[in-house]
Amino acid sequence: MSHQIRTVKLATGELTLTLEPGHIPLSRLLGFAARISSKRKFLFVSKILGKHYPVSPVMMSWSYRALAKKVLEQMQGETSIWIGMAETATGLGYGVFESGFNLGLTDSLFIQTTRYHLADQAYLEFQEAHSHATDFFLYYPEQAKLRRQFLNAQILVLIDDEISTGRTFLRLIQAYQQVNSALQKVFIVSLVNFAHANDRNIVNTEAGVEVVWIYLREGTLHFEDNNDQQLGAISVQVSSNNACKKHLLAWPGRLGMNKPIRLATTMTNELRGYFESDCDTRPILVLGSGECNAPAYLLGRALAAEGFAVKVQSTTRSPIYQGNDIQSIEQFEDNYDDGIPNFLYNRNMHDYREIIVCHETPLTPPLLERIKTWRAISAQFEMDPLTADHAKIHFSRP
Repeated sequence: MSHQIRTVKLATGELTLTLEPGHIPLSRLLGFAARISSKRKFLFVSKILGKHYPVSPVMMSWSYRALAKKVLEQMQGETSIWIGMAETATGLGYGVFESGFNLGLTDSLFIQTTRYHLADQAYLEFQEAHSHATDFFLYYPEQAKLRRQFLNAQILVLIDDEISTGRTFLRLIQAYQQVNSALQKVFIVSLVNFAHANDRNIVNTEAGVEVVWIYLREGTLHFEDNNDQQLGAISVQVSSNNACKKHLLAWPGRLGMNKPIRLATTMTNELRGYFESDCDTRPILVLGSGECNAPAYLLGRALAAEGFAVKVQSTTRSPIYQGNDIQSIEQFEDNYDDGIPNFLYNRNMHDYREIIVCHETPLTPPLLERIKTWRAISAQFEMDPLTADHAKIHFSRP
């Protein structure tokens, strides 16, 4: 089969993709948009990630299992760390780890990078050069057992929604090797991989260990910047205020977990009591927030298992221009006390019977205002302090 060429005109320039043959049509995986950034001015708008598009939890589960299965086929039972990249791929990372666990994965740890500061917490720091916010932290787990797993893993499984060069992962690999010289193998896992052969060779060579690339579709990309000065003058403040966020963060992924999260079995029965109608056939939209989008997937999956039509999505701090595959934009203040804009894309409020905002923070004033404006149900995620893997969701309609 021959290569397929796809050219996309964006407000910021022209994106050309050269695709390797594959079984899944690219149009089912992603669309495109122009991003507000001086470093990378295009964006892949995933149709299966549950970030910039609302997605069914069934589709999300399928992608998680497909990627996890590809990794496990090439693992031999070694100790492993599975790392989801903030903010976009934290839910993807957790989902792939959970699927791997359900497929028989053992002696493993999931942890995600974060843009939030946790005071007095040791971390590995690295940078993502093309990101709109470049401070990343990979914190060491607090629990002694999890920290031992972190410092002695033989395999890293690094998970992002898309790869354009792989350089961020190379910096992470090299930072990790400074604390664990026993690393033997790295899997670089993504929904789509557009790293050029030269970029892959650099990662493969400089990592100093075997690198395996896992993806659903691959190709290469070229972006021709139109250098629009008017667009170039637009900027959005997306940097954290560097204050400690520990009191706002309930999701345990930033400090490591070695088992998937289990939600209370009575949760959906309690939630039903907040629905406004029993006969509305439109889907329910479950919204996560920023780096904390896995709980929205877990809640959406539980509702879908009971027969409800469900879509899952997440708010984001990533600023994007309207156009192409970004049909609508909603902007509001973040709920992590940074005072920066957050966004929700491609939501039509009339498409849904209920909106459930699944959040880890308390009901901060910006979050409370957002929930009231959307006439939504609040779903606050909380870990059970008596167990390592059980969680509760507290519902209310403010």
